[in-house]
Amino acid sequence: MTVLVIQVNSLRKKNKPVVGVGCASTRDTSAALSAYCASANIPSIMFLPANKISMAQLVQPIANGAFVLSIDTDFDGCMQLIWEVTAELPIYLANSLNSLRLEAQKTAAIEILQQFDWEVPDWVIVLGGNLGNIYAFYKGFHMCKELGLVDRIPRLVCAQAANANPLYLYYKAGWKEFKPVKANTTFASAIQIGDPVSIDRAVYALKNCDGIVEEAMEEELMDAMAQADSTRMFICPHTGVALTALMKLRKSGVNGANDRTVVVSTAHGLKFTQSKIDYHSNDIKDMACRFANPPVSVSADFGSVMDVLKKYLLSKAPKY
Repeated sequence: MTVLVIQVNSLRKKNKPVVGVGCASTRDTSAALSAYCASANIPSIMFLPANKISMAQLVQPIANGAFVLSIDTDFDGCMQLIWEVTAELPIYLANSLNSLRLEAQKTAAIEILQQFDWEVPDWVIVLGGNLGNIYAFYKGFHMCKELGLVDRIPRLVCAQAANANPLYLYYKAGWKEFKPVKANTTFASAIQIGDPVSIDRAVYALKNCDGIVEEAMEEELMDAMAQADSTRMFICPHTGVALTALMKLRKSGVNGANDRTVVVSTAHGLKFTQSKIDYHSNDIKDMACRFANPPVSVSADFGSVMDVLKKYLLSKAPKY
């Protein structure tokens, strides 16, 4: 977003007819864009699907002064509308159809290599929604290989929620024919996308790195999130999708025990507190919530507290 807003700022200083920047969003795109636009004093316009994002996701663009349209549709509907609007009005489109987004996002791949002292990981697992990210990561890794900084690129895995899995279905069909899907509700709300705009670029990237597409059922992604949280990560449901992909690939033997794997985490868990509360309260319909950790109600007396503590500590005692 820094790259994109700098470009818009430059256009406006040259008196180009750009009245603002707009995007369709379900998550951090709107937060980042509105923040940088506020810093540059550029109007930002957000198309958000009504009642499909958390309050923590909604509050950021509002607080940053964005003009927010809450539209009675899903992300795909918002994307179609802003595409039509930006064709008619001088609003700069900030979604991943804009190549500047992808050029800037590829720096994440460069950072991974840098942090590994230029030793290439075997796998990188990236979340897949509108599918710009998977292509951007490929571009970053491929550029480093062309520059001679590394001698190979990692295999990429694109992870999708089973309730919004058009790329996964395309992959399983042997790349025969792409068919958009009607995305169903998923806890990984940011990737509730049935007709991704970067589908062709994503397929190109995956084909050129022997990539894989995996999916996660709702219970799988929520269990993965809870397991990661218990190790102090405190991740979002979307990262739970990526971790589920890792677990499945490890279980099938495709991902080896000694393989170095990077899982890209996409948001902080504080943006998804309600889903975590529901999970740990065993309050999600048709979900076992195997790793739920609800609080224990206890009377306010010493004996009751001691009984509960003894039972808990006994369950945690080493088994010899």
